[in-house]
Amino acid sequence: MRTTLGELAALVSGMVVGRPDREVSGAAPLADAKAEDITLLDGGDRSHRPTTLATAAVCPKGFRLDGFDLIESDDPHAAFSAIIRRFRPARPRQRIGISPLAYVSPTAVIADDVDVHPFASIGDEAVIEHGATIHSGARIMAGARVGAEAEIFPNAVLYDNTVVGPRAIIHANAVLGAYGFGYAFAEGRHRLTAQLGNVVVGADVEIGAGTTIDRGTYGSTIIGEGTKIDNLVMVAHNCRIGRHNMLCSQVGIAGSTTTGDYVVMAGQVGVRDHVHIGDRAVLGAKAGIVNDVPAGQRFIGIPATPERDQKIKQAVFSKLPEMRRDLKELQATVERIVGAFAAPSDGGADEQHDRAAA
Repeated sequence: MRTTLGELAALVSGMVVGRPDREVSGAAPLADAKAEDITLLDGGDRSHRPTTLATAAVCPKGFRLDGFDLIESDDPHAAFSAIIRRFRPARPRQRIGISPLAYVSPTAVIADDVDVHPFASIGDEAVIEHGATIHSGARIMAGARVGAEAEIFPNAVLYDNTVVGPRAIIHANAVLGAYGFGYAFAEGRHRLTAQLGNVVVGADVEIGAGTTIDRGTYGSTIIGEGTKIDNLVMVAHNCRIGRHNMLCSQVGIAGSTTTGDYVVMAGQVGVRDHVHIGDRAVLGAKAGIVNDVPAGQRFIGIPATPERDQKIKQAVFSKLPEMRRDLKELQATVERIVGAFAAPSDGGADEQHDRAAA
């Protein structure tokens, strides 16, 4: 498919800087672009020409670079996404209804416009609301509820009584509602404690592939509306995650922890049990959280402390070899000075001679 920069600029409400009649035949990132492709330049170092075969690019307003015809945009990433879709449109999804190869309990309640793909399983008294999609291999267990227009991808599992809100997206192999890691030690063995709660996922939540969210002990583990959870995240039993949080890959949150709204946890953050993370707090990658984090604070490090304090510590740690060398030199100097004062002097012999003469 060939088109001109002028046509693409009209598509994304951008402005051409260069030749509107230049034809392009595809769109790709910098490293992958071929001749006659359009690519994305989102700022960064403007002092040299990027290494790419592309000769046209989408860019922020005011960006200039020799050798490129440009489409300026207020939001270059959104514009480039629209251009990518122009060249590689998404595959259309056909409504299929309930596949005869799926298992649907006779007591389940399924809206008329729901799609249930082959080999999915819908348990007793489960409820699937209008417009939802259940992909192949997904298992919706007894009493679970899937909200309107939600999408459950292949092999995801919703344990009994799990609730998924409208427009939520649950990616492949996610598990919602498994037993929490709770045991009581009695008579020489670990005995599983009560696992009587469930998981409640709010509207517009997205849960990544391979993520696990455990059920509450007696009540609910809650994921607030609009929260986005990356792949391979663990949320333990009784946690209450606030609205519009961002939990990045491999975050682990121990039981009964709570978060406020708009919290961000970067990759591999670990949070101990029974702490609270305040509204709009940001936890840096690999941060180890052992205490409450006040609202609006940025914490990094292991154990995590406020960002400024941790940076001061890191600056001091980087100076330790130099400080060790200075300390050894200072110690040697002190030893020389002490040794000089401790050595016997000629004055001692004269003093003995004077005492003998007397």
